[in-house]
Amino acid sequence: MATAIHYDTNIRLIFEAGVDNEGNPIFKRKNYNNVKTTSSTAEIFQAAKAIESLCQLPLVKIERDDKTEIVE
Repeated sequence: MATAIHYDTNIRLIFEAGVDNEGNPIFKRKNYNNVKTTSSTAEIFQAAKAIESLCQLPLVKIERDDKTEIVE
């Protein structure tokens, strides 16, 4: 039977950095690697909001990227 082994978690914070000449929003992304794989959604959200408070740009999106290996 196959099992899944969760081995890596990263988060990406996406900030709005203004608009271009055509009025489309410009986004800047910041990646944070080596996040604890056991972190809950609430803990990641809280950390992202704390990081946002240190930035000048507004946070528009938080993404979580989990990597899982499937083994036999």
